[in-house]
Amino acid sequence: MINNDRIVPVTRTDLLSLYAAMLTAASITITKLAATAPAEFDVKSAATALIADEPVKTLDIDATASSISSATIYFMAAEDFKGFSIDGTAIEFAEGSVDIVNGSGDLYKAVLATGAVTVTKVGL
Repeated sequence: MINNDRIVPVTRTDLLSLYAAMLTAASITITKLAATAPAEFDVKSAATALIADEPVKTLDIDATASSISSATIYFMAAEDFKGFSIDGTAIEFAEGSVDIVNGSGDLYKAVLATGAVTVTKVGL
């Protein structure tokens, strides 16, 4: 807390919008990634960094059809987070990735490079 005596609760915006505002303030260009079904995402373009607009259960990167070879995706894990896939095939995250805590409200950054996805936690 910056000031424990004068706490201002986040009541006017949701946590993902607050995260998006902070990324933008840090000069990170992001584009909203909308779910195709509740908590399910399909990445078909990765021109800029993406932020999932709701907690993620599954996320598929359409690498072959959309010619995506690299991507940066910011996301929060849903309570029932299952993981990522590339072209419909489930993947394990690359060595060095952090453990994802389902439903924690933490912001994560997934980076696709050379066919592997590495996940880091954003913030402290």
